[in-house]
Amino acid sequence: MTGKKDADALPSADRIKRLYTSLVAQIDGGHWKGAEKTCDKILRINPADADARQTKLFIYLQKDEYRKALELIDEDMPENTDLKLKLFEKVYALYRLKREAEAEVILEEIKNKEVTEVNEEEERGVLHLEAQLKYRQGKYQAAYDLYQQLLDTAEPSSEEYHDIQTNLLAAQTYLDFMNSGYLQSIDEALAANSIDAGSKDIEDLPPPTIPSNIVTLSATPSTSVPAKEKKKVRVKRVPKDVVPGVTPPPDPERWIKKSQRSNRPVHGKKSKGRTTGATQGFTTEIPTPSVAGGASGGTVSGGKGRKKK
Repeated sequence: MTGKKDADALPSADRIKRLYTSLVAQIDGGHWKGAEKTCDKILRINPADADARQTKLFIYLQKDEYRKALELIDEDMPENTDLKLKLFEKVYALYRLKREAEAEVILEEIKNKEVTEVNEEEERGVLHLEAQLKYRQGKYQAAYDLYQQLLDTAEPSSEEYHDIQTNLLAAQTYLDFMNSGYLQSIDEALAANSIDAGSKDIEDLPPPTIPSNIVTLSATPSTSVPAKEKKKVRVKRVPKDVVPGVTPPPDPERWIKKSQRSNRPVHGKKSKGRTTGATQGFTTEIPTPSVAGGASGGTVSGGKGRKKK
C-alpha cells in the first residue's frame, strides 16, 4: 500500500516515464497482454499521448486483432495534427479483414499525399501493401511491376530482398499461366469446336442413334422378378416304393425305444397269463369257471392248475 501511495504521489511525467520503461521491457519480451495494460495506464494519465496510442495500435496488429485496431483508429481524437494516427495501419487492417475496396481508396489518398506526408520507409511500406492488394485482386501484372520496383531498390543481403523475390516469383507464375497456358488452352478448345461444328447448325444435325437393346427395355418394361431375387422351390423327397395316399403311414412310435413301445412283443414264461399291450381304457373279460364231474371241484381256467389229491 505504501509503494502504491508513493507512486501516486509522483508527478504525472515521472509515472509515465516509469510506465514506458516497463512497456519497452514487455514489448522486447513479447508480453503483448501486459504491454496493452501498460498503454492503458499511460492513456489514463494522459489521453492525448500519441506514442501510447501508436504503441497500442502496434500491439493490436501483432495480436491479429484488426477490428480493435480499426476501432482505435476511427475513434474520436482531439484536433491536433500530432495525434493523428497514420493511415497506413488502417489500410493494413482493412487488407487483413479482406475489405480490399476500402483499403484501395485510403491507399490512393496516401499515395497522393493529400492527408499526410510520408518518408522513404513509409513509402516502401505503402508499395509493399499496394503490391499485395493488387495480387489479391488478381491484378498480377500490376503486382509484378511493383515487386520489380521494390526489388531494384532493396539491399540484396536483406530479408526484404528475399521476401520480394518470393512474391515476384508467385506473380510471374500466374502471369505465365494466364498469358501462355490458360489462354492457349482456351484458344485450342475454341478452335477444335469450330472445326468440328463447321457451318452446321445444331438443329440440322441428325438425332443420335439409340441402341436397340435400350429401346426394347424401355418399350416393354419387365414385371418379372430379377434373376438374383428368384428362389428355387425345393421338391420334397419321397422314398422309393412309397405312393402318397396309398402306402400306410409309418409307425408314429418309431422314434421310441422298443422296450417302451405299447405294442412291443412279449416273450418268456413270465409273460403267461399277463395281459400285455393294453392301453388306457382297455379291459379283459374274466372267464367263467367250468365244472367237471358234477359236484367234484375243478380248476378255473386262466389260473394255475393244481392237481387234486
